[in-house]
Amino acid sequence: MGKLPLSAFIICKNEEIYLGPCIESLANCGEIVIVDSGSTDGTVPLIQDFIARGWPIRFFAESWRGYAAQKQFALEQCREPWCLNIDADERLDTALRDLLPQLLKAPPEIVGWRLARRPFLIGYGYTPEHVRERKNLRLIRNGQGAYDLTQAVHEGIVPAGTVRNASRGSLLHFRPLQIDEQILKENHYSTLKADQRFRGGRRGRTLDLIFSPPIYFLRLYFRNGLWRCGTSGFIQAMTGAVYAFLTQAKLQQRQALRHGPSIDDARER
Repeated sequence: MGKLPLSAFIICKNEEIYLGPCIESLANCGEIVIVDSGSTDGTVPLIQDFIARGWPIRFFAESWRGYAAQKQFALEQCREPWCLNIDADERLDTALRDLLPQLLKAPPEIVGWRLARRPFLIGYGYTPEHVRERKNLRLIRNGQGAYDLTQAVHEGIVPAGTVRNASRGSLLHFRPLQIDEQILKENHYSTLKADQRFRGGRRGRTLDLIFSPPIYFLRLYFRNGLWRCGTSGFIQAMTGAVYAFLTQAKLQQRQALRHGPSIDDARER
């Protein structure tokens, strides 16, 4: 297969462990744009090694702007007719690599494609093809979409036209964090999400605090099919519920603190 009219773009920082297989899965891309925000490990030498071996990588060093703004910067550097947003810890599976040429031949009215993602679960491996996360817009015609810069986390491209779901294939997500590290990550992301909602005028509701975590769990476990992955799938779904709970709890507490600070009134008790 020859080079595709496709720019893959990646933002990264300290991704030496994960980035190599990601780049290798993009072998058919006409261009790979990598934006690094200050790596102190071996990420930059790894990228330079790929460049020295002839990979079509355009490398940029750019201070951190936030997730959405950093990806927008990377998107703006792309020169091919189509652009693929991929993270350093993601890889294209075989089915998606085979499907890409067809997706890029879409009629002009289709400006983007939503792609599925399958995580790697500790103790299980990659989930089966039919056990995957919700499809998200990752493949966009150049100039036909931009990131919503108001989104602090879970940023996405806003398309300027019709978007379709890819019929098969997945991004494989390989970051097998033990629960200790994963909860720290969920804590960080839930802070960004809660702050974003609070700034946008969203207020915490008791019903959301009670029902959002179990609904999140049920969606992942049953609708997404994680029940098929045994204990590993259960842990993955429960971790999602923890993220939902932390987001709602932080929103509630930010709202409470706006009405007044916490004051020690023990002397009056």
